[in-house]
Amino acid sequence: MSNVNSISWLIGGPQGSGIDSAANIFAKTCAKEGFHIFGKREFYSNIKGEHSYFTIRVSEKPVNSHLEEINMLVSYDAETVFRHADRVSSGGVIIYDSSLAETTLVEVPTIDFEASNRIRKLLEDSGHSVNLSGMLEFAKSRGCIVYGLPYFEMIEAVAKKMNDPKLSKLARVVNVMAISASISLLGIKKNTLTSAIQDVFGSKPKLVTINIEAAEFAYSQMSTKFDPKDIKYEITPKDALQDYLLVSGSQAAAIGKILGGCRFQTYYPITPASDESEFLESNQIIDQVNGKNGSMVVVQTEDEIAAVTMAIGASLTGVRTATATSGPGFSLMAEALGWAGMNEVPLVVTMYQRVGPSTGLPTRHEQSDLLFAINAGHGEFPKIVLASGDIEESFYDSIKAFNFAEIYQLPVIHLLDKAISSSIKTCKRFSNELKIERGKFKNNIDKNDVVGAAGHFQRFKLDDSPVSTRVPIGTENAIFWNTGDEHTEEGHISEDPENRNKMMDKRMKKLEIALEKIADDDKVTCHDFGPGAKNVIISWGSTKGAILEAIEKLSEEGNKFRFIQVRLLHPFPTETVKKFLVDANQVIDVEMNYTSQLASLVQQNTGTRIDYKIVKYNGRPMSTTEIYIALKAILSGTNERRIILDGGT
Repeated sequence: MSNVNSISWLIGGPQGSGIDSAANIFAKTCAKEGFHIFGKREFYSNIKGEHSYFTIRVSEKPVNSHLEEINMLVSYDAETVFRHADRVSSGGVIIYDSSLAETTLVEVPTIDFEASNRIRKLLEDSGHSVNLSGMLEFAKSRGCIVYGLPYFEMIEAVAKKMNDPKLSKLARVVNVMAISASISLLGIKKNTLTSAIQDVFGSKPKLVTINIEAAEFAYSQMSTKFDPKDIKYEITPKDALQDYLLVSGSQAAAIGKILGGCRFQTYYPITPASDESEFLESNQIIDQVNGKNGSMVVVQTEDEIAAVTMAIGASLTGVRTATATSGPGFSLMAEALGWAGMNEVPLVVTMYQRVGPSTGLPTRHEQSDLLFAINAGHGEFPKIVLASGDIEESFYDSIKAFNFAEIYQLPVIHLLDKAISSSIKTCKRFSNELKIERGKFKNNIDKNDVVGAAGHFQRFKLDDSPVSTRVPIGTENAIFWNTGDEHTEEGHISEDPENRNKMMDKRMKKLEIALEKIADDDKVTCHDFGPGAKNVIISWGSTKGAILEAIEKLSEEGNKFRFIQVRLLHPFPTETVKKFLVDANQVIDVEMNYTSQLASLVQQNTGTRIDYKIVKYNGRPMSTTEIYIALKAILSGTNERRIILDGGT
């Protein structure tokens, strides 16, 4: 047994066939055995039928990214084998439906033309038939071990055992049988699997019973037919992880909003942002947050324009408010962002990036909206752009985004992306020692509050600080105006040039104050691998995990790296970034976009030359494997200054 307690596992099948549930059962099973998990979900932009797959990494130590290679491929349709078998490692395992062995490539209509041509060429060039048997033979020639199971015969056997003929038509239990077969091979206890099934289907008792019965049958069949000693992989039980959660990025961001005091969220359905709002809709009744019960309102609006303007309106009442969207929806919000900037309205926009332009690849990953987020809206007004690098940061940054919005009274754009949203990870249990900072916010005014000549409240008072006292609209004796036009301290429209200068100075100086007051750790995080490292990687967002794992591996080989993760993208933390770049021999920018947008910001603000750019824009997240190979090439002195990564299926 050469690979104990470390595995890259993948399950695939048609969209709508329960891939997510199956992957979550496998992940929970391994987590219950005391292992760290990182999972990545990939799916087409259709409701049902196209190929979907979920990769899970299991390890004794924390894992933060996926790998290109697969150690165990679990399938119950032909397409999964056709698409992924060539990435299964030597000594790896493929579990498949034996009744599909003679399925030809042309009999799988959901494989697109380009992928079909690649698979056909692979099989023909290697001298194998262009069917499932040929692909399995190709895998065997590379050292893979193949296990075929007659899934539907097994379903009929379960139906007979439960004396319920209707079960024989319940194809969805195949996914549980498939994962049960893999769990049996890995030597994981059956009762841990059944416990995970109860967790996933707990609210549906009948489904729990059916799936447990199917899982136990497949587990026994596998252990009876095959000897686990034939494979190189094993998961042995460990002590349970203490104070860990298995959570997705969209869930972490949503939980952060709940604990951060958000009580009103709007959204229009759009991938991948909708997952967050749907989670909030399922958890609107809040029990014992900071010692109090409460609730939040989540509103699905008719479009993104309504979503952002309704959120702005709610914020004016004094409620902590957010809206969540993706690139196309954010485009529609740009004008209203300017209104919020002009009227100094605290607003959080959680922006889950995906592939553009236009509709692009709706369910795929990219980091191409950075400069758009910074420059969104006509004219000049202050906003803060904050980017999370992983699932834990998604939680804490959700809270910080509200604090920043209210302290500085401006829109905060919290950049996440599809890779974070659709990933799952074992995270340290989130802290409940959270500080909510509301800035200059009052629920009433008194005789000491300054009012204008007409006796009206000076909501936009020009004072020593660019941040004025804020009260909810409707506050007694606090009449003021909100308008999209330039205005006086009371909010009345004004076109006076002197007033215009003062108001512009007031608003824009908030960015100077923010740069001064925001903690350095919230601006930039520096990860040093080896004292005196001269090779410096700079990046932002969800590339973090893959970069950290790649340079950790390289450091074990004697290479020194420093990784600068820029978290505050606007206003740009020039001096902090300069501090970490000062002694760099070569600077390597890593980003999931075509034009290296962060590199442009770094060069523009610091004058630092970027020596190498590693980019990827095919819609699939960067893997540890890809970044490791690219960095090795740079260390070897490659002349290629722009390295394009293309991993992913």
